[in-house]
Amino acid sequence: MVFSSQVFLFSFLPAALLLYYVVPARFRHLTLTLVSYFFYGWANPYFVLLMLGTTVFDYAMGLVIAGGLRAVRSGTLPLLVRGGPRTRGQKVAITLSVISNLSLLGFFKYFNFGVDNYNALVQQLGLPSWHWDTFFRVTLPVGISFYTFQSMSYTIDVFRGDARARRNFTDFSCYVSMFPHLVAGPIVRFRDLADQLEHHEHSVAKFARGVSLVSLGLAKKVLLANACGKVADACFGAGSVSTADAWYGVAHYAFQIYFDFSGYSDMAIGLALMFGFVIRKNFDSPYRSASITEFWRRWHLSLSTWLRDYLYVPLGGNRRGERRTYMNLLLVMLLGGLWHGASWNFVVWGGLHGGFLSVERWRSAAGRALRIPRPLRVAITFVLVLVTWVFFRAPDLPSAIRYLKSMAGLARPYPAAGLLAGLIYRPYYVFTFVVAAVVVWSFPQAWDFTRTLTWRKAAACLLLLVISIVALTTQSFNPFIYFIF
Repeated sequence: MVFSSQVFLFSFLPAALLLYYVVPARFRHLTLTLVSYFFYGWANPYFVLLMLGTTVFDYAMGLVIAGGLRAVRSGTLPLLVRGGPRTRGQKVAITLSVISNLSLLGFFKYFNFGVDNYNALVQQLGLPSWHWDTFFRVTLPVGISFYTFQSMSYTIDVFRGDARARRNFTDFSCYVSMFPHLVAGPIVRFRDLADQLEHHEHSVAKFARGVSLVSLGLAKKVLLANACGKVADACFGAGSVSTADAWYGVAHYAFQIYFDFSGYSDMAIGLALMFGFVIRKNFDSPYRSASITEFWRRWHLSLSTWLRDYLYVPLGGNRRGERRTYMNLLLVMLLGGLWHGASWNFVVWGGLHGGFLSVERWRSAAGRALRIPRPLRVAITFVLVLVTWVFFRAPDLPSAIRYLKSMAGLARPYPAAGLLAGLIYRPYYVFTFVVAAVVVWSFPQAWDFTRTLTWRKAAACLLLLVISIVALTTQSFNPFIYFIF
């Protein structure tokens, strides 16, 4: 079930809100948990058991880290001293938590990828007898990349002393399973919601801002992302494209993935507000960045900060010399790319970003930063991002290479390629493309726009909501890119 669907907007969400606000306050976390499990089990009920198992295990490991049964019986669980000594049992618990989460994610996300690459390798080596013939194929559980990271951040935060372990299992399961951020993020860290699980206010202002964010997010998704996605699909699906069409197509994809994901994040943050929870901003106008470094300070903030705090810093960050810093940047981005999907395309995508980050850091350290006007640096950064998006969108590496050749003018398009122009340059698609560009480079972020609501802003959001719902009822093309991650 996705947010931009009629069954969610007209059936699930009204029922969830009604149940949440009708039950007594002490049962609201339990109600939200049960509703979220229903939401998650909509696609495949068996995956609910997987998430429940992860939740139970990390809850238990959190108690062990906090001091075990003795600490639980004593009353309030202690907040561990940050940087203080840890017992062997605490170290074993955090190790088991991290290993279990990464093993779960690795098996479900990369088993098929590993088998396919192993078979391809032995075939190339001329060892067909070593081929692994298996009928067993693993289905990727929806949202597993997000909720494993969230659950793992809990035990890590408790171990570091950044958060207090929870005695109440319902509160912890509510944090892990909360449906607004469950299947596609943002990746909400436990320490960001820990105090809110103790007490969070419900107010008309919060609810109104939540509705406004849902309206703006739905408009991004339905009115802009879907239209841009059609052009991107047509260009990447064509056997041959001209240079101009190739750039036009990848620019549409850049707008599609941005409005698709940022729109979904806006809706997630808005839905959380409707239930009284505040989640941080996840996008900050990333295409206005003047460098790749700045881009990652603005794009998918919950993932980039998670990788920084739980991977880059523990690896040593920039504290162990320049070479180690560049290696850490490259490794973190390679793993970040692989996190997005089991494909060599994502590895290349992450490697390119890691390489760009390393080069920019080297230029800055050497005093060789680009001294050109910011608008030109923004344009250069956007072009670099477009090149990397090719690997994100293309189905495989050969397809990505062919598309890049078309962008570079190194591929001669087939005569029939001219027919593509009749589809992708229709007035509606060109108009949507222009509107998307204006919104990207001129409009404020929805998160900032709704911080102070006026009647005029609220009316504009409701108008967009009505238009989006009308458009949604007439559209058959409604994919969601990050739903598969």
